Amino acid sequence: MSDKEKELEEIKKKILNCKKCNLWKTRNKAVVDEGSLNAKIMFIGEAPGFNEDQQGKPFVGRAGKIFDELLNFINLKREDVYITNILKCRPPDNRNPQENEIKSCTPYLDKQLEIINPKIICCLGNFATKLIMKKFNLNNKIQGISKIHGEIFDVSTLNGQIKIIPIYHPAVATYNPNKIDILKKDFEILRGKNG
Repeated sequence: MSDKEKELEEIKKKILNCKKCNLWKTRNKAVVDEGSLNAKIMFIGEAPGFNEDQQGKPFVGRAGKIFDELLNFINLKREDVYITNILKCRPPDNRNPQENEIKSCTPYLDKQLEIINPKIICCLGNFATKLIMKKFNLNNKIQGISKIHGEIFDVSTLNGQIKIIPIYHPAVATYNPNKIDILKKDFEILRGKNG
């Protein structure tokens, strides 16, 4: 087992036993991550939904099917990228994450970012975009996802240059099929970037 695997296994244990906020009381399964530990591209969503909570895997419901189609569109698979969420437990009735829940879960995401050390972070939706842009001192660039989706923000870190790319959450296409073309255009930015 590599050091990365050991570190992520430790995080997984902590998440599965986490009781930092009240979401542990209503979850079926915590959803930690999926994908390559050596991925150059990391996708960060908002929180698990119903299907994710049942299966313990990210992006497995209707939005997950769209996500897979978008990856396929740019010749990538789940095994090629790293996928996680801000919250590791499903908020009841898929409500928006609350500030205290985000605060409780962020240390897990910070550790995942540190271990995976991606070159590109794709923020899926407003919550992920706002959190990641704050983390990388892009507060003055934060706007709603409809204004900044598909933009590339270059950031210098101690581990080198990274790109932050806000993208609509794939769930948007489940209730507005017209958004699929916008999603494809935004995903197109990632084509050939995982090598």
